[in-house]
Amino acid sequence: MAKVLVVEDEKSLSDAYEMILKSEKHDVELALNGHEALDAFKKSKPDLVLLDLRMPKMDGIEFLKKLQPSKKYPKTKIIVFSNYDDQQEIKEAFELGAHRYILKAWSSPNELLKVVRETLAEKPKG
Repeated sequence: MAKVLVVEDEKSLSDAYEMILKSEKHDVELALNGHEALDAFKKSKPDLVLLDLRMPKMDGIEFLKKLQPSKKYPKTKIIVFSNYDDQQEIKEAFELGAHRYILKAWSSPNELLKVVRETLAEKPKG
């Protein structure tokens, strides 16, 4: 299946996402903040990034600004998620290369897997 980088500062959620994704045989790597995520990304070049927008040290928006996925990694798909429905933040994430947005509070394991499948099946942007 796909290489997936999960960037989530809440360890229990991170572990849950890992378990859900591994149930579909994805190769999963975890990062607890944007700094760890940049290092992990450069080593593993994942097919998909699940990215929390609000984290300490380096948030999801800053991660996207530093990574520049649209320019440098156009084949990598990025799903951003948050507990906050901040439309400006979501708009900025899309402008920086995100493909999808999920509101964490409304996301079930089946919904997450459905969005992951759909996103991985999309043709690269550009």
